[in-house]
Formats: sequence, structure tokens, C-alpha cells
Amino acid sequence: MNRALPVVRLRVPTDEDAVAWHRIFDDPDVMEFHGGTSAELSVYEELTARQRRHDAERGFCLWTMVDDSGRVVGFTGAQPWPRDWGPAGEIEIGWRLGREFWGKGYATTAAQMTLERLRAAGVPEVVAMVRPGNERSIAVAKRLGMELRETYRHPQLQEEALCFGLGLQAGHTE
Repeated sequence: MNRALPVVRLRVPTDEDAVAWHRIFDDPDVMEFHGGTSAELSVYEELTARQRRHDAERGFCLWTMVDDSGRVVGFTGAQPWPRDWGPAGEIEIGWRLGREFWGKGYATTAAQMTLERLRAAGVPEVVAMVRPGNERSIAVAKRLGMELRETYRHPQLQEEALCFGLGLQAGHTE
């Protein structure tokens, strides 16, 4: 069944978006694969400030997703892989949505917009790191055309982290 994809707009995160992200991500279902518990507002304040710097320096970041009525839906975008394990030096695409927005096509739509912006910025390839069991994110990665590239042993969790990859530039092979 094909359904119409939602209208979504991406913007560089504002100070106010830190509050919105904190509010819509304050849900154990949303945070199940992101540490399990809600983060403090200060975490989102730092994250949105860092994303504004990324956008100014690189031309991409984790953008705030806004629906057609102006409500903050979550974020999607890309940033350099931030950890000392895993795909060091790679650009990671990611997304996180408030629970009420799941299953409506927002993540896929916004991630497709992100891929176009990354292509325009000359990014040769992206990865998506996904925890096993996060079937929703695995499905989004596959809808984007990403393929499982490798796995990494997560240093804190007793599981493998799945690394999906996608070449963005013509002639780029993985």
C-alpha cells in the first residue's frame, strides 16, 4: 500500500528546539535504543548548539524536523561519528522522532531530504549505526537504500552495533 508521505521541513536547530526535543524525547519508548532514559535539558541545549556549529562549518547537521502545522516532530540529519569506536571518520545519518509521529513516514521523508543535502555538500558516503532490535530504524535505513556494511562490538553493551552504509556520489563504491 502506497500512502502519501508527510510534509516535513528541516531547519537548523534553535535554542527553543532544545526544549522541544527534551519534551518529545521524554518517553521510554523513544529512548529505548538511546540509553533507555530521558536526558536532561542541558544535554539537548548542548546538542542543539553543537548542531548549529556543524551546520555553519560543514553545511549539514542534525536538523529539527517540523510538520506542516509547525510542530517539532524530532530531528534528522548527519554529523561526524562522535565516538572513538565504530566507523571513525565517517559521516553518520540519524533520526529520532517523538512517539506520536512514528509510523507515518516522517523519518524516511526527512532522511531522504538529508541525503539530498549531503550529496549537494559533496559527502561521498554515509553510515547509520543501529542497535540490533531497532527494527524501525533498520527499516528506514533499508528504505534509503542502505545495506549492512559491518558490525562493531559496542564497548558498553553486550551486543554488536550494526553499521549500514550508502554511497552518495556517482561512481562511489563502498
